[in-house]
Amino acid sequence: MKDESIAISPSLETEFDQPAEPSGSPVSIRVFFLSVQVVLNAIIIGFIARGLVALINLITNISFYGQFSFAEHGPAGNQLGAWVIAVPVLGGIIIGLMARTGSAAIRGHGIPEAMEQVLTNESRIKPIITWLKPLSAAISIGTGGPFGAEGPIIATGGAFGSLAGQIMRITPQERKVMLTAGATAGMAAIFGTPVAAVLLAIELLLFEFSPRSIIPVALACATGAAMHYLLFGSGPVFPMAEVPAPGYRQMLWYVGLGAIIGVLAALVSKSVYFIEDLFEKLPIHWMWWPALGAVAVGVTGYFAPYTLGVGYNNITELLTGSVPLQLVLGLCFMKFISWSVSLGSGTSGGTLAPLLTIGGACGTGLGMLVLHYFPQSGLHLPTCALIGMAAMFAGSARALLTAIVFAFECTMQPHGLLPLLGACTSSYFISFFLMKNTIMTEKIHRRGIHTPDAYEPDVLQHMKVEEVMQKLAAVQPRGFQTLYVYPGSPLTLAMQLMSRYGLSSLPVVNKENKEEMLGTLTAPMIFAAYSRHKSAGQQYQRAISMKRRGFRLFLRGKGLLKDARNA
Repeated sequence: MKDESIAISPSLETEFDQPAEPSGSPVSIRVFFLSVQVVLNAIIIGFIARGLVALINLITNISFYGQFSFAEHGPAGNQLGAWVIAVPVLGGIIIGLMARTGSAAIRGHGIPEAMEQVLTNESRIKPIITWLKPLSAAISIGTGGPFGAEGPIIATGGAFGSLAGQIMRITPQERKVMLTAGATAGMAAIFGTPVAAVLLAIELLLFEFSPRSIIPVALACATGAAMHYLLFGSGPVFPMAEVPAPGYRQMLWYVGLGAIIGVLAALVSKSVYFIEDLFEKLPIHWMWWPALGAVAVGVTGYFAPYTLGVGYNNITELLTGSVPLQLVLGLCFMKFISWSVSLGSGTSGGTLAPLLTIGGACGTGLGMLVLHYFPQSGLHLPTCALIGMAAMFAGSARALLTAIVFAFECTMQPHGLLPLLGACTSSYFISFFLMKNTIMTEKIHRRGIHTPDAYEPDVLQHMKVEEVMQKLAAVQPRGFQTLYVYPGSPLTLAMQLMSRYGLSSLPVVNKENKEEMLGTLTAPMIFAAYSRHKSAGQQYQRAISMKRRGFRLFLRGKGLLKDARNA
């Protein structure tokens, strides 16, 4: 058993001069070994991603064409007629049975479930999810579900990382890194977007930015992207023609369109949970809900076959800017109805691809409207589709940087960055006024789980003990107290020592002569210092008096004029 006692020897007392990190530094040899492990995991997750896509293709070909084939063949060209309605319903029944007999955790988007495990369960995900989630998602999408493969592979990659972390002897913090690295490696493997995957980790999963977490995650995402290039190809996922550099007039329009899409993003997010609430009121077991939601998928697919399945080709067509108005309206409304009802029923599926499709169609439709009434605006329809995709994701998920970089990496259009920045920021801004939570956090918020909405540095790490401690009127001997801090020690160290050893106060000693006690530090003092710092950051103040400064400039100007006249 490891000895947790503290040595009294003066030669060992200097260990309390630094925060009690496991290695004394945020980057250690453990980070190296963790990085090696997540890279190996990412290689395996890359093959899982390829296998998931192949399985979706197989189920699609069997369900809609009666062929045993792994070739990519979307369900839109089926010749089933009205029987097409039965295919998604059958898939919904199978998923309901899998959730009932296997694990209810396979239901839902994928990302919210991973967030919940990070926040509440020390990043532990049941091992059964590693194979049950991709299988259920493949059945859902392969039978016509209007979802993308990215949500399930993110959940699967996270489950695989968590499983590996549970087998290994590591801390909950390290297990969180492994879960996040697995999830984002899966995203990079599907789309070939490593930078966007890293940003997704920071904005939605890690809730922090530190070397010990970002290094393994970045390496895992780079490996996932390399697997994408190996298994899927090296070109952009959504190729489009060159985007022209926008002028200031176009930028104003793009920012305005982004704000409108921000409103639509809030409506889309709220609609999904409104429909989910309606299903909660049904007097039947939740096992049958996916089948009921699949009725909407089948009926919509009968009238608009292009709404069935993943629909990545719809995004590519929207980015050409030459799609007919009927298809644009169909993707705006029919795809939304199919996706929202199906997702609200609790089936297994993702949100990213549908949000991109609906947002791209909304951006294209709004661009058409502007060009019709303001032909001199000079809007570029493919750019409208591009900003619509990203702004819808930024507004509904509040993943601003992820949305911008994701759209760029998927299209490789550098001139699209400026419109993306303006449109996504305005959508992100609007969503804060219209939504308390996001499409990713509303579900877990209803379970009483709070997700961070701001990432700030450790305040106590930058505050010194001498700023807070109660100084003694005269120097006193330290006595037999073996735990102490110095005046220049960070408050983080004092907090860690108090927490670890159950102390309510600590003596503050002279670093040059440790036998001299200069003051005391208590837990309420630390709390009060933290509270004052937070309150100070929220107070309205004006550092420069413009009135006084203006008066001084006026007097100086009068003096200069007087000197000029005398000269």
